[in-house]
Amino acid sequence: MNKHEKYIKRCIELAQNGFGTTYPNPMVGSVIVYEDKIIGEGWHKKAGEPHAEVNAVRSVKNKSLLKKATIYVSLEPCSHFGKTPPCCDLIIANEIPNVVVGTVDPNEKVAGRGIKKLIEAGAHVTVGILEDECNELNKRFFTFHQKKRPYIILKWAESQDGFLAPEKVTDQERKPIWITNPYSRQLVHKWRSEEQAILVGTQTVIDDNPKLNTRDWSGNNPVRVVLDQHNRVSKDSFVFDESVKTIVFSNADDIHSTENTIFEKIDFNKNMISQLLEVLYNHQIQSVIIEGGRQTLQSFIDQDIWDEARVFIGTTSFENGVKAPVILKKNITKTNILTDELLYIRNHD
Repeated sequence: MNKHEKYIKRCIELAQNGFGTTYPNPMVGSVIVYEDKIIGEGWHKKAGEPHAEVNAVRSVKNKSLLKKATIYVSLEPCSHFGKTPPCCDLIIANEIPNVVVGTVDPNEKVAGRGIKKLIEAGAHVTVGILEDECNELNKRFFTFHQKKRPYIILKWAESQDGFLAPEKVTDQERKPIWITNPYSRQLVHKWRSEEQAILVGTQTVIDDNPKLNTRDWSGNNPVRVVLDQHNRVSKDSFVFDESVKTIVFSNADDIHSTENTIFEKIDFNKNMISQLLEVLYNHQIQSVIIEGGRQTLQSFIDQDIWDEARVFIGTTSFENGVKAPVILKKNITKTNILTDELLYIRNHD
């Protein structure tokens, strides 16, 4: 690992502190180096707050050293005015002579303009250090800007014999039937805090009445997304409690949205997935974790519109019931959460 890679790696480590809190902005880390020593570092903590470069510059005690230093940043410094001023202007104003960038920003508002502006101001700019790692860090941000859709994570738990749920009992209370252990369930709540939205189908809400929040983990609740073509979901369900922003996809004309529950009409007889992804993109949703049910999950798999799947396999067996989705298990990593097996499956292009 050379010098540039060492410091960009540190930028990535810093950036990860903003996981789940920077939306719609990317996670970015920055370090400032003088004579092979870090004299300042920072990361972007929350949209609307100072960017990584600003926090790094502010942390430098002896500002006179900036004119002889190198600033490292995991993502191209911004060149436009948003909620905060351009970071390029800050670098130029402080006369930092060397800039090392992990990867180019895919956002069309930046997309090379920041690098161009720095070069025109006389800075020596190096681009593409640990580029793959920097792209992976912000895979949600890159997918959103390059593919014009959210990053899609499929998630489900299945029994040892491949079922999502046992055969339904008619007088069953509306509640989930757990396949996984409590530690796996807590991990799912951590995942929810890291993604912008969570999506479920009609039958999942009718059968389980889920809250779709992060009650077992400290973090932001995701936007709830519900597919309810024929308005079958009862209005006393948790998803309508107004506690979290909720987007409901329906085919009805006469349903009025409230402050926190937004109804979006789509044509379910046409390509449902492309329509809902377009709506989520317009809502600036960069990532969505899809938790069910089987038909919803299988629809994304069949159209090959997904980025990764996270599949728990529990210790119970049901013998019959709702079969788990069928997915080609390629690019797979396995781990264990105590008694549960967890499969990570990547859908590479």
